[in-house]
Amino acid sequence: MIQKERVFNKKKALLLVFICAAVLLVLFFIRWHNNKSNELSTPEGRGEFLASLGWDVDLNSEEGKAVIIPETLDGVMEEYNKMQLEQGMDLSPHCGEKCQQYTYLLKNYPSDNDNVFISMYILDGELIAGDIHTNSVNGFMVGIMPNENTQ
Repeated sequence: MIQKERVFNKKKALLLVFICAAVLLVLFFIRWHNNKSNELSTPEGRGEFLASLGWDVDLNSEEGKAVIIPETLDGVMEEYNKMQLEQGMDLSPHCGEKCQQYTYLLKNYPSDNDNVFISMYILDGELIAGDIHTNSVNGFMVGIMPNENTQ
C-alpha cells in the first residue's frame, strides 16, 4: 500500500498563517499612514494631532502659507534642522521642496508668556518639521515634540 504524502502539513499551515499576518500588517500600516496623512490636511485634524502631543491650540488663530525649504541647510537652517533631528524629523531630504507651514497660538505652554506659537511644516500630508516659539526679542524656540521641559 502506497501512502499519500500530506499536501497540507503543520509547516505549510504555519507559513500560510505567517503570510496572512504579514499581509494584514501591511494593510493596517497603509491604512494608518493614510489616516495620519489625511488628519493633517484640515485645521481640525492638525488640532487633534497637536492635542495627541499634549498641546492645546487656538484653531481660529491659524496662519497658513506655502514655504520653500532652502536648497542647502546652513547657518540658522542648519541649527533648526539639528533641533528637528533631535525630535526624529529631518529637513535635509526636502531641500528645495515647497511645503505648507501652519502656525497656531499655543494656549498651554508652561510659561508666563501669552504669545507662544506652534508651527507645523507639512509636505504631502506628512509632518516634516515643527517648533514652538515666541516672537519676542528674548524669545525661545524648541521642538514640537513634548519633553520634560515643556510638559
